[in-house]
Amino acid sequence: MFAVIETGGKQYKVSEDQVLFIEKLNAEAGDEVAFDVVAVGTDDGIKVGTPYVEGAKVTAEVLKNGKGKKIRVATYKPKKGEKRTLGHRQPYTKVQVKSITA
Repeated sequence: MFAVIETGGKQYKVSEDQVLFIEKLNAEAGDEVAFDVVAVGTDDGIKVGTPYVEGAKVTAEVLKNGKGKKIRVATYKPKKGEKRTLGHRQPYTKVQVKSITA
């Protein structure tokens, strides 16, 4: 059984006991979070919601919050003596899917 959930403007195909990195949530480590289900796949077939499947829910446990690897960005304007370097670390939340109810 699998489900397609939506969070942080993205969709993820998940199954039970899967660990994934998603956009940062307002939750602490050890908290339980629930996600809206866009589609559910079972042995009988696939059920797609409009926009969400009624009665379907995915619960997950927050393992940790953190930041990704640093991405370095450089800008440069020729003949102007202008150059600078920027860095960015995207925040994330690491979750483990506990159950899928359809």
